[in-house]
Amino acid sequence: MRDSNVATAARSGGLRDVVLKSPREIELMRAAGRVVYDVLGRLREIVKPGVTTGELGRVADEIINAAGGQALFRGVQTPNTKFPFPAAICASVNEEVVHGIPGDRVLKEGDIISVDCGVRLRGYCGDSATTIPVGRVSRETQRLLGVTEAALELAIAEMRPGRMWSEIASRIQALVEDAGFSVVREFVGHGIGQQMHEEPKVPNYADRKSRKGDFRLEPGLVIAVEPMVNAGTREVRPGDWTGWPQVTRDAKWSAHFEHTVAITPTGVDILTDGR
Repeated sequence: MRDSNVATAARSGGLRDVVLKSPREIELMRAAGRVVYDVLGRLREIVKPGVTTGELGRVADEIINAAGGQALFRGVQTPNTKFPFPAAICASVNEEVVHGIPGDRVLKEGDIISVDCGVRLRGYCGDSATTIPVGRVSRETQRLLGVTEAALELAIAEMRPGRMWSEIASRIQALVEDAGFSVVREFVGHGIGQQMHEEPKVPNYADRKSRKGDFRLEPGLVIAVEPMVNAGTREVRPGDWTGWPQVTRDAKWSAHFEHTVAITPTGVDILTDGR
């Protein structure tokens, strides 16, 4: 028997099918999150000029396999992609926003690489992302990374029971746009638990359309919060024939940070910070 509870529409601010997690389930998700944390930590150590994105993928596989986990991304397919995703991580370089496939691409001094990793362990999932500078990067690139990470930190700091998500999404959007950058809208965060993608959808912006899926934060809700921020236009397009890499339409660079977080009676608990 599952010990999650399906939140009613009234409790979840009008959104149905939101699965609240028990304390036991949250600890199982934290264990999966530790594996993700270990992967991202190791990749931060080895990212440098001359390393290929394929090497990063192989290291991620080694860590996940050693922990007894399953790579969440491998085998995922969408109607717009030509084949299932083939790797344990998304490795998205420079203008690639998300879903970059690890391969022969060699990282160069001044590049940035967004690494997104998801793991299922003992039936529960963890998901996190970080954007890593390759050697020394420009001051404007540093600012892009700083603003994107600050957007995630702001969201976490603002999360507490009783708040509507749109309140927080509005603040994320304002922080990013006040810095002269833009928030990606085609890709958003998500609920997470026994499946990588559960309800609710978790946008990093607020408009009339997104508010139709607004939801209230309450204890037991677990979501992956993942702002994606572009240096130029917010618009994206497929980067190649596979449909997997998504790139900025104006070829300006993009950054991505993510944590899996649980709402507690008093605030929020980060499940992918290595604790």
